[in-house]
Amino acid sequence: MVMKVEGHDKRLHKIKDAAQVLGYGRSFVFEEIRLGRLRTVGRGHTRRVPTEYLEEYIELLKREAMTDAN
Repeated sequence: MVMKVEGHDKRLHKIKDAAQVLGYGRSFVFEEIRLGRLRTVGRGHTRRVPTEYLEEYIELLKREAMTDAN
């Protein structure tokens, strides 16, 4: 799930880009961040979602889906 930017792997995603990768709206992603379900890193007022946190979040969703199916 690494996005390519001018020949380089993009490892930190803006919130809007993370939402696009996940297929959700920005408001939903901000809510997941607020709830602590999707982690971010930041510097000052800037928040970014590392690729590994996106993958971690997807794994969380998969585990929840398995639990709900049982």
